[in-house]
Amino acid sequence: ELACPAESGAIVFHIAEQHAGLLPSDTNARARAITWMFAALSTMEPVIVQREASIYLEGDEPWHEERLHLVEERIHDRLGILATRLGASEWLDGSFSAGDLLMIQVLRRLSGSGILDCHENLAAYVRRGEARPAFQRAFKAQLAVFSGRSADEK
Repeated sequence: ELACPAESGAIVFHIAEQHAGLLPSDTNARARAITWMFAALSTMEPVIVQREASIYLEGDEPWHEERLHLVEERIHDRLGILATRLGASEWLDGSFSAGDLLMIQVLRRLSGSGILDCHENLAAYVRRGEARPAFQRAFKAQLAVFSGRSADEK
């Protein structure tokens, strides 16, 4: 079947329901974690994807720089709200959850852009997520798939 990026939330939600630790057992905390999952995919990711589309598909258009500037302003606005909400906390709502997993993955799309550098607490948040052993294992496995090797090969 054809997979699309919109399915990533459903996949993470399914996995989170099957494995303890990704969704809190407390009803209210669980609802907040799910809310962060939606926020990552429906509030943060679309504007980041707009930036990518502008760079890769519209770069030769005469209005490209103006549009890119506007899109990046929207990204900074949303990142500012998220940075304020995160504050000095390690994760978005107490313990690491599926909401953090998706938010970090979305924010990683800004790697190399310098945009996260304006929000040090978000940059540190992404680094914490990337340092998690589960992330390291999953990233290694993903790289192996793209290279055609098994994840255990060096």
